[in-house]
Amino acid sequence: MTVTIQNVIDRLRLTIQPIENTVDDLEPGCPDTEVRGIATTFMATQQVIEQALSLGVNLLISHEAAYYSHRMTNGLLTGDQVYRNKQNLLQQSGIAIYRHHDYCHKAEPDPIMTGLLHSLKWESRVEEMLPTSAVLRLPEMRASEIAEYVKTQLSIPYVRIAGDPYMTCSRIGILVGYRGGGVNAIPFYREKSLDLIIAGEGPEWETPEYARDSAYQGVPKSLLVMGHAESEEPGMRYLAKRLQESYPELPVHFIPVNPVFKVV
Repeated sequence: MTVTIQNVIDRLRLTIQPIENTVDDLEPGCPDTEVRGIATTFMATQQVIEQALSLGVNLLISHEAAYYSHRMTNGLLTGDQVYRNKQNLLQQSGIAIYRHHDYCHKAEPDPIMTGLLHSLKWESRVEEMLPTSAVLRLPEMRASEIAEYVKTQLSIPYVRIAGDPYMTCSRIGILVGYRGGGVNAIPFYREKSLDLIIAGEGPEWETPEYARDSAYQGVPKSLLVMGHAESEEPGMRYLAKRLQESYPELPVHFIPVNPVFKVV
């Protein structure tokens, strides 16, 4: 049976009510195109696109936008050579890119969170799964020990800690992606009585400074910042496995993104 790009998109959105003003779109690509191969990734970087082409893929499912902005700002890339080079590659290759972001996070459970918990081997530690977060109970460990564990399990070169790195933690909150800002994290500490929050990223002067002040006041709190991609990539790997089960007749790949920062 022929599988089209629209068939795949419909399956990804199957259980979710339509979302108004969504950032999820097919650009470039035609929904009626027959799918020859699928790859998932956190972000369609130039390197990822080239790797997808080498694998014979013609549908790349990317969690984040290919062009450096959550919602493309008018004029942001007008006349920009980096943008033009990437656009030319896509046009010449014929590969389609579908951004799977809003509908991905609206699924229950969120596959991004599910994939991260699976990679950390913490599924059995979940006490409460919320729409945008998870609350876990871990054996007592220092925040610094949890940081080393996360680095090892996710094979990432570094994480960052704010607050008290030596405090003993057992009640943990997780916020993937860009949910680590103060508006999400600060009430999360208080309402769920958390010792430590593990987040993707957020403004550095919000939650990290709150954790620092709290620790200084003698009320230890810690914040572990993994990085946006590092927190969400496991979910896109998990999505690839689900798509393999749905389309056993098609090659399905997960393409990791190299860390964007180097520690110097």
